[in-house]
Amino acid sequence: MSTARRPEDSPEQLALLRGPAAGDGPKVPRAKPRTWRGAALADRLPVARVLVDKGQLHLDRYFDYAVPAELDADARPGVRVRVRFGAGERGGRREGGGLINGFVVERVERSDFPGTLAPLAQVLSTEPVLTPRLLALCRAVADRYAGSLADVVQLAVPPRMARAERKESPPPQPAPPVPEPAGWDAYTGGPGYLAALTAGEAPRAVWTALPGPGWPAELARAVAACLAGGRGALAVLPDGRSAARADAALTELLGSGRHVLLTADAGPEARYRRWLAISRGSVRAVVGTRAAAFAPVRDLGLLALWDDGDSSHREERAPQPHAREVLLLRAVSEGAGVLLGGHSRTAEAAQLLESGWAGELAAPRATVRESAPAVRTVEEHDEARDPAARTARLPSHAWQAVRTALADGPVLVQVPRRGYVPRLSCDRCRHPAVCAHCPGPLQSVDGHHAPRCAWCGRATEHWHCSECGGVRLRASVVGARRTAEELGRAFPAVPVRTSGRDQILDTVPDRPALVVSTPGAEPRVEDGPGYAAALLLDGWALLGRADLRAGEEALRRWLNAAALVRPAPAGGAVVVLAEPTARPVQALVRWDPAGHAARELGDRSALGLPPVSRLAAVTGPPAAVSRLLETAELPGDALVLGPVDLEPPPRGRPRRSHEPPPGERWQRALVRTPPAAGAALAGALRAARAARLAHGDPVVARVRVDPADIG
Repeated sequence: MSTARRPEDSPEQLALLRGPAAGDGPKVPRAKPRTWRGAALADRLPVARVLVDKGQLHLDRYFDYAVPAELDADARPGVRVRVRFGAGERGGRREGGGLINGFVVERVERSDFPGTLAPLAQVLSTEPVLTPRLLALCRAVADRYAGSLADVVQLAVPPRMARAERKESPPPQPAPPVPEPAGWDAYTGGPGYLAALTAGEAPRAVWTALPGPGWPAELARAVAACLAGGRGALAVLPDGRSAARADAALTELLGSGRHVLLTADAGPEARYRRWLAISRGSVRAVVGTRAAAFAPVRDLGLLALWDDGDSSHREERAPQPHAREVLLLRAVSEGAGVLLGGHSRTAEAAQLLESGWAGELAAPRATVRESAPAVRTVEEHDEARDPAARTARLPSHAWQAVRTALADGPVLVQVPRRGYVPRLSCDRCRHPAVCAHCPGPLQSVDGHHAPRCAWCGRATEHWHCSECGGVRLRASVVGARRTAEELGRAFPAVPVRTSGRDQILDTVPDRPALVVSTPGAEPRVEDGPGYAAALLLDGWALLGRADLRAGEEALRRWLNAAALVRPAPAGGAVVVLAEPTARPVQALVRWDPAGHAARELGDRSALGLPPVSRLAAVTGPPAAVSRLLETAELPGDALVLGPVDLEPPPRGRPRRSHEPPPGERWQRALVRTPPAAGAALAGALRAARAARLAHGDPVVARVRVDPADIG
């Protein structure tokens, strides 16, 4: 077995067998999923280069296999095959090796491997799912994130469903008519952007959407404008609910059959059937979640991404690519337009604007003021009337805003924490309450049972404070269920509904009600102008997170919730309970996500933090981290920060791949380079991991490029 080697690959190969030439032996029966001797080879291009389904970096290469004559017609580039991998010769006899899946990458006349080749064992499907363009995208993503090609291909190509492959895809529909720029005329340059898409150009823009329910229709018109120009379009959204809204808007605008919805909710077979319709060219428009970023849309003209700051856009499986970066790579390689939209703006989007790579699509300030609700926080006159206004969880002016708004419609209450009372403390000294059996924090699951430990789950009947001896507990962090209970007692005649991880509401009726929701689970008001008011509680919980993106994330969550509220001319009001001088709070009051992103980018530029630099995190046991950094040939301008010890994950929460297992000591080192050296950094760390794996290290440190949580 031979390989098409990458420059950094070692020349070592696994020895596999090759049968005699065609006509030298008896007729070979139909190929079975096993290797065999005496198989006649294909007359033309008898060698297949195969990408095997192995994610280890030291095996990240193509392997050569002989193509039996029986499989010649089916073993085309892009199809799935079965091959025997890891076998060798011992004492003149074939030993070891197992059958694994792979993809034929190309067919060639001869292999540069001097030994004998094993034949392909089986062609699983004749459907060419791994096209050259998709393979090139997967290779670019793997290189950027220091990962293996096989891992990225697993993200890009869904599992095979034979029944879906046997069904023919519908014929492609003709291009739709050019849509009217309704909604886009509110943005400076909006109609021109749609016209450029229709004309076959590749405009790139960062779009700050106006508050209100109109963004799905506006996104649909951008997709329709691209289709009208005869090219394909792809829109990626953070979750199934937002994808369903964009899907409904596109169906209303163009009718059914012109696009597909790619989400996990469809089920494996239906999703694969839709993916095949895209790959076969039957459909040229796609709406979906992060996995849809790899959808093989033909002749791409538009790549759209909604709310790029949402953490759902980052893949949890290795190498953890972000949908935004995947789409930007596609835009460059395929010459497509880009539309990064959202109510908020990230520092990454601000950098695209500052560099001139993309233009801005935003409404004039007067239009924003007419569309946005009135936002207020704790002010000096509030403290004069209510001395506890700054420290109270729900001061008097917030209660008054709720009472007034409930006369006109529903009121949204956003609570950062789920559950009942996730954290308790001593009522006398405010020291956190911990379990008597372990150092885990105490929490209350409801108002009727004794507090329980969040780690070991034991109930605590008779608690006393280890600091002052107090025996009374108070809530230090209040969850959504406790908030709903308190509001229900305060407004007994008003229904209270909750929306969170256990049950996410899509819509609520346009009538008086209190809707308590965690961030990201806020339902829309059905057939109405929006919420009459919104309360954004416990702002300190969002702003106080030890994270580089804490302020940006808090503003994003607040803007998304406030965008569901009626405009100020229609009486819509938002009350945010957080430190009024904090930058994100002031940006919300002014409804200025662009200004906040520009200042955030300036601060990060001064500190050399992403996105003005490329960053990689190396985590693992101390010895493994040291070995990897010693092996890596880092760029000359790379700066290593650390290593520092990592805290273990809290009990009760699943361990993430970059966190230490219970009882083990792990460290993390950060490696920073300028953006121009980002590819060299990823390549050096990737080569170092491959070398340590090939060396047989028992534990090899993990590498994450552009980590989301650097503290």
